[in-house]
Amino acid sequence: MALSIGFLWLLAGCAPISFNLSLGSSDGELEATEALNDAPGEDQKVVMIDLRGMIADNRSQRLLGQGPNPVDSVLARFAMAEADSEVVGVILRINSPGGTVTASDIIHREIVRFRQETGKPVIASFGEVAASGGYYVALACDAILTEPTTITGSIGVIIPTINVSEGLNRIGVHSRAIKSGPNKDLANPLEPVREGQLQVLQAMVDEMYARFVGLVDERRTGLSVGSRDEAIDGRVMTGARAVEIGLADQVGGVRDAHDLVLERAGIERAALIKYRSRGAVTRTPYASTELPLPQAQDRPLIDLGLDRLSLEPGLAYYVWVP
Repeated sequence: MALSIGFLWLLAGCAPISFNLSLGSSDGELEATEALNDAPGEDQKVVMIDLRGMIADNRSQRLLGQGPNPVDSVLARFAMAEADSEVVGVILRINSPGGTVTASDIIHREIVRFRQETGKPVIASFGEVAASGGYYVALACDAILTEPTTITGSIGVIIPTINVSEGLNRIGVHSRAIKSGPNKDLANPLEPVREGQLQVLQAMVDEMYARFVGLVDERRTGLSVGSRDEAIDGRVMTGARAVEIGLADQVGGVRDAHDLVLERAGIERAALIKYRSRGAVTRTPYASTELPLPQAQDRPLIDLGLDRLSLEPGLAYYVWVP
């Protein structure tokens, strides 16, 4: 039996990240497969698209190599749904603690464009976690359904930093950056913390946070003053509580989301399908859309979960970090 150990906090290196948006699939050739057999023989289709794990515009890191680019995977499937005249709507199944600010915003804007240009409804359906950037993406959808026990909320921004200068000084290691201006080495972990530089980063966080809150105010108009204060202070909450205060529309699962898509599309029946990597098997709507993992004998018994949560110091995140 495989043992899974998830790292809740893993600081990666300070290498820059490149944001190059590609609408082509990076996880193999995609094909449509039936996920629910409630409407056999139906030509009209509802597509369920998964948004899982950290949201970032780069390939996820795994013990056995690199996984797909989450932005590319999601948008490739939306592109297929847009091109297919038999698709009447989309369920976006979100199971994510969030991710980088830019990647979350890219997916958000592409979903808004999809809805405006196709007229096809998009319903967000929350799984285990739909927090921070996961919730930010959901704000682009026509409605939000959540499991009662989903962990959601965490509306806010974080730029993780680390400083080791004091420890290095104690062992005789000193750093001095040669720089073109006082703020060129913002949050340099090798030199003492300077309050003025932290204020520069705080201003960036405040700007990104204002963007997030502005979307909440625009899309969740039912929030009262008191519930709004609770909603945007960074806390997480259950899906049931999110419905109570107005951050989500109703408690429900995939079948409820399917019914709501049909209602918004004005039709009675449609097959529920998923776009999966060729060779993968669909048994239920909850199946992963990625390629099958190697057989057990081909991989280690201990899965360290390195692809689950990896934050790079200096990047801005809409993410819940327990």
